[in-house]
Amino acid sequence: MHEDILAGIGGKRVRSACTQWAAVSAGVLLASLVAVPAAQAAPAGTPPAPTTRIDQRALDWRPCEDLEPVGDTAMECATLTVPMARSTDGGRVGDLAETLQIALSRVPATGTAEHTVLVNPGGPGSAGRKWAAHTHNRMPEELREIYDVVAFDPRGMGASTPNVTCDPAYFAPVRKDSVPADAMEERALREDAEAYADACTRNTGPLLDHMRTEDTAHDMDAIRVALGLEQVDYLGYSYGSYLGTVYASLYPDSVRAVVLDSVVDPDLPWYQSNLRQSRSLDRAAENFFDWIARHDGTYGLGTDGDEVSAAYYDLRARLREAPLEDTVGPSELDGAASVVAYSGNSWPSVAEALAAQVNDADPAPLLKLHDTYGDDADSDPAFGGYLAVQCTDAPWPRDWDTWDTDARRVHEDAPFLGWHNIWYNAPCASWTGEADPWFQVGDGPYEHPAYEGDVLVVHATEDGATPVEGAHSLRDRLPGSSLVIEDGGITHGVALTGNTCVDETVVAYLKDGVLPERGADGPDVTCEARPEPSPRGAQSTEPTQVERLGPIGLETSR
Repeated sequence: MHEDILAGIGGKRVRSACTQWAAVSAGVLLASLVAVPAAQAAPAGTPPAPTTRIDQRALDWRPCEDLEPVGDTAMECATLTVPMARSTDGGRVGDLAETLQIALSRVPATGTAEHTVLVNPGGPGSAGRKWAAHTHNRMPEELREIYDVVAFDPRGMGASTPNVTCDPAYFAPVRKDSVPADAMEERALREDAEAYADACTRNTGPLLDHMRTEDTAHDMDAIRVALGLEQVDYLGYSYGSYLGTVYASLYPDSVRAVVLDSVVDPDLPWYQSNLRQSRSLDRAAENFFDWIARHDGTYGLGTDGDEVSAAYYDLRARLREAPLEDTVGPSELDGAASVVAYSGNSWPSVAEALAAQVNDADPAPLLKLHDTYGDDADSDPAFGGYLAVQCTDAPWPRDWDTWDTDARRVHEDAPFLGWHNIWYNAPCASWTGEADPWFQVGDGPYEHPAYEGDVLVVHATEDGATPVEGAHSLRDRLPGSSLVIEDGGITHGVALTGNTCVDETVVAYLKDGVLPERGADGPDVTCEARPEPSPRGAQSTEPTQVERLGPIGLETSR
């Protein structure tokens, strides 16, 4: 049964949806049944102020029927019904005739819950519910005892319905080479991107008008309301750092502690951010090639990074002429190999796959790598969700000459995934509807005040998905923040992943509210990186950072 929540949760206009899902638990209906006094008209260009008048009901938590336990940790599930659109009239919740379902998961505290942390693993486009269990498992017992961990599939994604749906055949192998050899090949790739954007509009419908980061931030506050909490804590990785910054800016009184890991640069809208990302992904690949060279006795691909790089690009060229078993061509190699920019744990398996194909003409490891990390028909919902957010979060160039000029310039400096990243985002060039202005904290068209509460920012210097410059930019934007840097770290996602120095800082903040003292310039704490992976070493049973999809996540880099 649905239960009512009297709510006056306001904010910027939100959007809508279509598709059905058999809910794993009873839902909670978020309703605008309380009249909110009319506010004075805000100046043009300013968003309506969020309101806080609420009356909550308990969510109906039940054992998850569609989520397997992670290790020994089982999760509870519930659903929350929220409006697709919010009116700007006085900040009232919009038309209840149009609603959507947000799928939630929870792992309760092992003792008496003192806090609730809301977790987002990144993306956009990522289903997030399993991260309730992953986060609980990564916490030390002193945090498990006092924290309920709540995660959710953002609107339009995963078990939240309706879903963004586009064209599952888009990733059918073997795809065209993402590096066009001539104008004809580039035009064909562009037509594919335009067709995908058209398919998203045709198959998803009005939901695409309601997928901005601000929309999800409003849903997050609806989750807080439904939990019956005055405040929540927040842990966000990668794109989740941007989502958390937007949420804290819109609802500064709703958050207690905020941890932002592997952060998106608040100064760069998505188009510019992706151009910078291509260069950082290339640096991550160079680090990987250098690592292979240091273990030439194991892999036999070269004694320096340049030799290994040459072997990789030679393999890529050969796959263009003769794909492996009609499954892995150059674009599929790009997608599978991109994981090295996200997770150091992936380096041995990727190196073994490259060595097997280059040295022994053995395709099995590379085919397995593609099956594990590459794109296929199952990638469509996440990819469509990624685009639905990014294409409307900020304006994108509409003239292809701009894209072409930037692509060629970036590819010259960053060949690993320069063109690949362009095509991953190219549907935004013809996306239906207009994008709203980029949500900037402290400036920009809306002049959102910077969140002034405590924030802990965590980042690795060699993170390929989100360049470390963004962590310094975010620290500068948030006056109450402290920055922890993992010096030499190669993995996208640092908090609660085993670096004692980092984890002790995170635990002290979440448990006791203790932030590192903020100096004149960052970083405020520098931690030595964890050891680099050993060749053919034991692989971690924890989910790799490939699951913390980047900002700009793994989707962006494929």
